[in-house]
Amino acid sequence: MTNTMKDGLIRIVIWGSVGFMVAVGWGVYFTNANKAEPIGPIIYTLSRLTVPLATVVDYGNFNFPIGIRTAVVANAATYGLIGLILGIIRRYSWPLRLSN
Repeated sequence: MTNTMKDGLIRIVIWGSVGFMVAVGWGVYFTNANKAEPIGPIIYTLSRLTVPLATVVDYGNFNFPIGIRTAVVANAATYGLIGLILGIIRRYSWPLRLSN
């Protein structure tokens, strides 16, 4: 495995870890939030932007609940995929380096 491949893999793992932490953070927040008070529009929007699976289930009108484990794993995978896509774009969008 070359250094470039290792760097790319490390970036994907970092992105996946960030997705994991974001989903766990929202899980802890919503577990401890007061159920009697409605969720503010800013919190609602931020949670839907940072956890794509919740957005799909919410707007898709699916009739099944999502557990925190499912949301965490799906969010980590989604962020890892985003990291992979951004790594590919980054790799092919840099200008070619020409030697003198």
